[in-house]
Amino acid sequence: MRYIFIGIIVFLIFCFSFFGFLGNDSLSESGTSIDVYFCPEDFCGDVLFDLIESSNKSVSCAFYDLELENVIDAIGSKNYRLVIDKDNTEHVKGKLDYVTNRGTWQLMHNKFCVIDDLITVTGSFNPTFRGDTKNNNNLVVVRSRLLASNYLDEFEELYGRQFSTGYKVKYPVMYLDGVRFENYFCPEDSCSRKVIDILSGAKISINFMTFSFTDDGIGDVLVSQHKDGVDVRGVFEKSQRNKWNEFEKLNVSGMDVVWDNNPFNMHHKVFIIDDSVVILGSFNPTNAGDTKNDENILVIYDEGIASKFMLEFDNVYGS
Repeated sequence: MRYIFIGIIVFLIFCFSFFGFLGNDSLSESGTSIDVYFCPEDFCGDVLFDLIESSNKSVSCAFYDLELENVIDAIGSKNYRLVIDKDNTEHVKGKLDYVTNRGTWQLMHNKFCVIDDLITVTGSFNPTFRGDTKNNNNLVVVRSRLLASNYLDEFEELYGRQFSTGYKVKYPVMYLDGVRFENYFCPEDSCSRKVIDILSGAKISINFMTFSFTDDGIGDVLVSQHKDGVDVRGVFEKSQRNKWNEFEKLNVSGMDVVWDNNPFNMHHKVFIIDDSVVILGSFNPTNAGDTKNDENILVIYDEGIASKFMLEFDNVYGS
């Protein structure tokens, strides 16, 4: 019994030293890293392929759509599990085993993989031909066991066919080598409310790139911030021009908003706050994205990462 007790104490000391508690809901981790890629210029499909090929333990992916043959082959050669949206299974039928949300009414709209319980790949990138070579997308790779644990929990729910529901995220706030991260999953974590809270804290600027933007609450906070002197600029995907889109409301309020010029799709779902905070992931600011679809968002408080997204914003905004 004494040795069991000593073993438990040693294990707890390890957990405290490795992760480090920072309050009741915040943990820290050292030895992490983050890389950011933008499609099509950074060849996101090849980046994803290389990450999967390097796996020596496990690959767990939840994709809205999957079409790239090299990625399909790489997944199939590994110890893998796959979840894919019910409307996009044609390219993997007969090639990969998968779980889908057939019989449900919402989208499984995630685009993430967890590799070897360590590497999380997320963003707006669907591994399709257009997603890789035509559309504007982002792909973010984070090496962190804490963040991977969050995404694996979400994956287990999806793989267990728990769609449009689930437990709240285990680690909503974490510090990876001193950088603050927030992580949420929709609909259970009320993603729209999280975005509104962060946008409400802007002091200088908000720049955004959105594929589909119909969320009145997020639109209203942008109007309010603009009236308070915050510089708000945005790029909207032109194929989403409809009566529900927030473009006209922001435009008549005097904000600098434009339709994108990519002949294909501007597929980002990104907000950049005060050149120091980035909100990204699969979440389009829409009611369906917030309350129905399976989605994820990642918030990174880092000027270096924000500067990379601002370069992409300037590229999309000025094109």
